[in-house]
Amino acid sequence: MARCRAARISSSCRTDDTARPTLFLALFLATAATYFQAMRMAAVSMLRLALLVPIPGVFGAEPAAAEVRIRASPGGPVVPYVQLFEAVRNSGERVVIDGPCFSACTLVLSIVPEERICATRRAVLGFHAARLLDNRGRFHAEPRATRAVLETYPERVQQWIRRHGGLTSRLLLLRGRELAAMVPVCR
Repeated sequence: MARCRAARISSSCRTDDTARPTLFLALFLATAATYFQAMRMAAVSMLRLALLVPIPGVFGAEPAAAEVRIRASPGGPVVPYVQLFEAVRNSGERVVIDGPCFSACTLVLSIVPEERICATRRAVLGFHAARLLDNRGRFHAEPRATRAVLETYPERVQQWIRRHGGLTSRLLLLRGRELAAMVPVCR
């Protein structure tokens, strides 16, 4: 299998045809001003996560078994996470969830193939309802977007969320044995 990189995608790269569609993105797009305001708020978080994606030719040789390690991500605007996880999916890289992965970060489960994701004992996934930021900096619930996002998660995760009251403004935390039953433990 040809290896792909986020920085250089070739036509010989194998993509996962079963990856869930990202049509829900359209539901999250607000005005340009609101979008850029939200982007600034999440810049530090996204920079921390994006720096974990290996780039060929930087700092010498490529790693033998490259991976993306999520150590602490509070989430943020959906669009940058979707773009990052699509690049990771297309690269063939493995994702190690090794700490808190909240909000938009959990979309990794929707975008990267299940067989390329694992979680350590420190992993915690945090789910909540979709929200949009208005021009005044206030969050508003988005029920249609919430339903669309929920449907992108693997069935086992959807069932767990529903058993725990569904996606609301309250953060649902998936960890420990419950997480290990849904996401393979890293070896």
